[in-house]
Amino acid sequence: MLVRTAMRLACAATLLVGPWLAGPSYSQTLTMRDALARAVAASPRLTAAERDIGIATGQRIQAGTLLNPDLSYEQDDSFGTGKYRGTKSAETTLQISQIFEWFGKRDARIAAGQAGVEVAAIQRTAVRLEVLSETAIAFLNVLGTQRRIQILDEQVAAIDKLTPLLQRRVEAGASSPAETGRAEVASALVKADRERVRATLASARRELAVLLGDTTPKFASVSGRLDAAGRPPTFQSVVAAIDANPQLVRWTAVYAQRNAELLIARLKPYPDVQLSAGWRHFNETNDDAVRLTLSVPIPVFDQNQGNVLSAQENLAKASAERQANRNTLIVVAGRAYDSLQGSLRELGILRDTAIPKAQQAADAIAEGYGQGRFTLLEVLDAQANLTQARLREQEALQNFHIAIATIEGLIGNPFSLARESAR
Repeated sequence: MLVRTAMRLACAATLLVGPWLAGPSYSQTLTMRDALARAVAASPRLTAAERDIGIATGQRIQAGTLLNPDLSYEQDDSFGTGKYRGTKSAETTLQISQIFEWFGKRDARIAAGQAGVEVAAIQRTAVRLEVLSETAIAFLNVLGTQRRIQILDEQVAAIDKLTPLLQRRVEAGASSPAETGRAEVASALVKADRERVRATLASARRELAVLLGDTTPKFASVSGRLDAAGRPPTFQSVVAAIDANPQLVRWTAVYAQRNAELLIARLKPYPDVQLSAGWRHFNETNDDAVRLTLSVPIPVFDQNQGNVLSAQENLAKASAERQANRNTLIVVAGRAYDSLQGSLRELGILRDTAIPKAQQAADAIAEGYGQGRFTLLEVLDAQANLTQARLREQEALQNFHIAIATIEGLIGNPFSLARESAR
């Protein structure tokens, strides 16, 4: 279920997916879906996780192999003195020996190996979710920064639109020539802010490109929507869903693996039987005979007590490790959830009051300026207030969707939201 839903991470919950683009993999405009698919295909962390599955599979195969037999050759009563000179009186024995494991030792090794494979497979799913979440967040950073530049561009255009009117007012003697310089300074300051944001965009684009497997961006821009939001479910439901996170699910397999390792440690002192069968030839009489040997080690001194204790502690440690892992995930989810809630409250204030009022004030002052009822400083101040309100809205939306992507990376499913129409 986690594997099937992981590719829908952030897409379904945040309405960020633009139109499907026909064409090559490296399209000029990158969508969220394209970014997620390319990140999964290019991630070296996923490749390493897949190799871990192969390593664990090899260990599982090795755990199930039988012990190899021993082939030995013995020669007695030779190269001595008297009648034992040379090999005339030698006794030669060709023997094969095999150790037989009892008490389910091989089964315990197989169980530990199989649990190791399951741990590696679940860990790969966890890495996949992390890659998807990181890619979604990187995509959102690029998308949000693009929008900030667009807002600043609109502010520059709005200031520049005042230039013809300002020149007419100066020519008519209604305004001081110094106001032309004031407008130029205001425009230059906004352009300086825009250049700073462009530097941030360059870094964000590079970070996204690296996640996609490229050293430099091979896309012109990203496309998606940041204007849609919704009401999240309760934090308790998020916490309940976290238990399905692969990082926590894998502890079930880890517990089984450590339990099998404890069983292996407990079974080690139980002796294995070694059976040997050989053919002995007596040179002196030219007779032959069969030789049979049965040997069993006596576990008097080493009963593997230290390894048993170590395995017991390692097994008991698993429960505490899982709880610590769960606590960490809850803290991360809590931060994201609080950010989400704060962003929603901020959006409510901005959309209900700040932006409409700033827009009305900017329009009224701009119209009044043409009639000589307001100064240029008031016009610029109104435009700056509107721009700041829109930038705050964009930042809140970006934080909202980043929080969604973070939570989806923890619960392994698209985050359920009560939809609202995009405003």
